Amino acid sequence: MVLPGMGPSRFADVARFMVVNRSARRLTRRADAILGYSLLDRFRAAESDYSPYAQIAFLLNCLALAECAEEEFGVRPGVCVGPSFGSKTATAYTGSLSVEETVGMVAGMARCVDEYFAEEHQGVVTHSFARTPEERVRDIMSELEELGEWHEISCYLDDDFFMLSLRESRLEWLERRIRDAGGLPLYTMRPPMHAAAFGGLRTKIEDEVFGELAFGDPKFPVVSDQDGTLVDTAQGIRALLLDGVVRPLNWPRSVAALRTLGVTRVCVAGPDSLFGRVRTTTENFEVLAVDPRTAMRPRPRGTAA
Repeated sequence: MVLPGMGPSRFADVARFMVVNRSARRLTRRADAILGYSLLDRFRAAESDYSPYAQIAFLLNCLALAECAEEEFGVRPGVCVGPSFGSKTATAYTGSLSVEETVGMVAGMARCVDEYFAEEHQGVVTHSFARTPEERVRDIMSELEELGEWHEISCYLDDDFFMLSLRESRLEWLERRIRDAGGLPLYTMRPPMHAAAFGGLRTKIEDEVFGELAFGDPKFPVVSDQDGTLVDTAQGIRALLLDGVVRPLNWPRSVAALRTLGVTRVCVAGPDSLFGRVRTTTENFEVLAVDPRTAMRPRPRGTAA
């Protein structure tokens, strides 16, 4: 089971699914009870693609779609991987935390991110770009180093697909250099993510959010999205989540680890436009994508997946 990372999330894209799908409605009611407000109302009014309400909705939608994969398509995973935000979803999906605890954790982590970047690393963004071989990325990073500009690779998504964190004042320069290298600049994330420079944020989350959480062992192993190691203990899940703040996502390593385990088929459960589609996934696995559109599509009774 692949529980994808979160892309820009808009209410209009998932509203019908959240209102109509039985699992999504049930999970949303559970979230409302712990939050003390209507998630749908807050999500509808949110202006940011990554608001706390968008993040919680993404969590619940992925869990609902994983249930759909099991009930409608007969998916029975023996291992799970949650790249980036997906590691939070994996925490609930594998039972390391309850849904309610995970909702509270996601809300708390979102608050910490907002507070931290309001004071620290202002003007830093994470930019995604494709069609740029790693050799050319290293050349661009060497130029940034010569210019005295701080930068870190935040995500390795494919052999020519990366996310780089740097100061926003250099963003236009970066986009120009990517185009010069034949690459394609894509989306810019604010706030940034996955960089060793954000150690203070890791500490803040650990102190303010994780102190009262009692993680349990996952009911089946989780492949680390950072280095491909197998995580099967409560302490391992806790460390995976915290280290995701300061360590880059490395999807090719996760894929290699799954292949080593003998995995040949993956189900990507969630609103995803990336992890189920990049070449490193499609060339290594048979992919079943279960997204809101798939889940809402009528199927004749008794149809086998």
